[in-house]
Amino acid sequence: MRYDANQDLLWLLTRPWVWIPRLIHVLTSLLTLAVGVLAQGSNNDEEAQKRLAKKLLITLTNLGPCFIKVGQALSTRPDLIKREWLEELTSLQDNLPAFNHATALATLAEDLGAPASQLFEEFPSQPIAAASLGQVYKARLHRNQWVAVKVQRPQLAFILRRDLVIIRLLGVLSAPVLPLNLGFGLGNIIDEFGRSLFEEIDYEQEANNAERFAALFAKDPTVTVPRVERLLSSRRVLTTSWIEGTKLRDRKELKAQLLNPTALIRTAVISGLQQLFEFGYFHADPHPGNIFALSGQSKKMGHLAYCDFGMMDSISDDDRLTLTGAVVHLINNDFNALAKDFQKLGFLSLTSDLTTIIPALEEVLGGSLGESVESFNFKAITDRFSELMFDYPFRVPARFALIIRAVVSQEGLALRLDPDFKIIAIAYPYVAKRLLAGDSMEMREKLLEVIFDNNGHLRLERIESLLKVISQDAVAPDAELIPVAGAGLKLLLGPDGSTLRSRLLMTLIKDERLCASDIKALMSLLRRTFSPRKIANGMLQTLTPRTT
Repeated sequence: MRYDANQDLLWLLTRPWVWIPRLIHVLTSLLTLAVGVLAQGSNNDEEAQKRLAKKLLITLTNLGPCFIKVGQALSTRPDLIKREWLEELTSLQDNLPAFNHATALATLAEDLGAPASQLFEEFPSQPIAAASLGQVYKARLHRNQWVAVKVQRPQLAFILRRDLVIIRLLGVLSAPVLPLNLGFGLGNIIDEFGRSLFEEIDYEQEANNAERFAALFAKDPTVTVPRVERLLSSRRVLTTSWIEGTKLRDRKELKAQLLNPTALIRTAVISGLQQLFEFGYFHADPHPGNIFALSGQSKKMGHLAYCDFGMMDSISDDDRLTLTGAVVHLINNDFNALAKDFQKLGFLSLTSDLTTIIPALEEVLGGSLGESVESFNFKAITDRFSELMFDYPFRVPARFALIIRAVVSQEGLALRLDPDFKIIAIAYPYVAKRLLAGDSMEMREKLLEVIFDNNGHLRLERIESLLKVISQDAVAPDAELIPVAGAGLKLLLGPDGSTLRSRLLMTLIKDERLCASDIKALMSLLRRTFSPRKIANGMLQTLTPRTT
């Protein structure tokens, strides 16, 4: 039940009767598909594109779980995939052919020690949904307690092991001819993918993941996690409470259910940022089939339910803090510090010469994409970084494969509901608020780094930039400033603000004499930002919130 590239390769090579026919089947299927794409890919006829999309869907479905997972990743990217293809690929999320019902019942009875008829008051004769790794039944326990019962596909470990070896071999062999250095480290990225897949088929681990994730959001009314029924779960069977909601697939469908797409996007993005920047533990597969919209709204935040916790991952505290700093440095257009962040994260070698890379970063992430950084999305970044990878030594560390997958899936989900959505426009205010509130030791340290230079002077332009970022994309800009002002004042006057108070005091004394110019400038900035008129207007906006 564990992935090991070297052992799995040896295992398959000693079984030529397994890998030779499978390799022929995979190559034939992919080459046939490639010929069709080359012949019809540029055809603008809608019916031709629908036929090609159907062929893509059938090819991936016939090739099995590993290839279906690739299609699922593509189905979250409306900016990468044609609309006709996207509609077909969406079916890969939970609308795949079911496997034999008798086989599912046998698996359930073998793992749980009794037939379904004895364990459930009501168990259906067919699944309500089928996905790449299993199929789900809506069953009833007692009274009106409905549950989702997920049963794993047969021989799944064997199929995944076989196909991962073949995919890795094809990837490594083709890596040298891939354009723009995209093949560099491809073997490591496939290994990360394989590791996550084998964790995903262990339903006992998924149950642990679900309970850990639920604990992180236990006090958040906007995020719901289904409860695990431990007595009815095993390595190949997972039973959880049933979630009644609407999948985040179509804006019109959400509106028909009287749900607010913008509020739902905001919750999805904020909860994703919390997972990466606060918890260090994140859902790596947030496609529309795994997130449901629920009724209700808390201020400007919609209510969501996460499902399917097979593909989860963690991020180290060091990487989490560096990523936070990278967002801050991006806010402040500090590309020198951003280049060093890329080195710490492993996207650049520690021996790389940054003198030529820094201007390139500024061109990609700065003015060339618009006056404000909020004007681009990750698709724009990816396109430009593909160009940089050809000329500069940028690499994608294997440990970031799932993080990148999670972020682009999150953005793809949002773009599906709102084509004009910009994930950075929500990420910036989120980080800026945490920074100015100093809600953890790491945030307080980063705040000091941002607002004081090496000589102890206040960098007022950066404080002003952070304050501006908080309200520039808000529905009620002045209302956004009130909690920030309260948190900042609490930090400044509280026990956690001792270092900040000391640094501010030191700005009054320069060269053994009193120098209050920095403090005066800071007070002037705060008076402009938190004027009585703005505070009153913010309170009014809070009492009478507008909807979007």
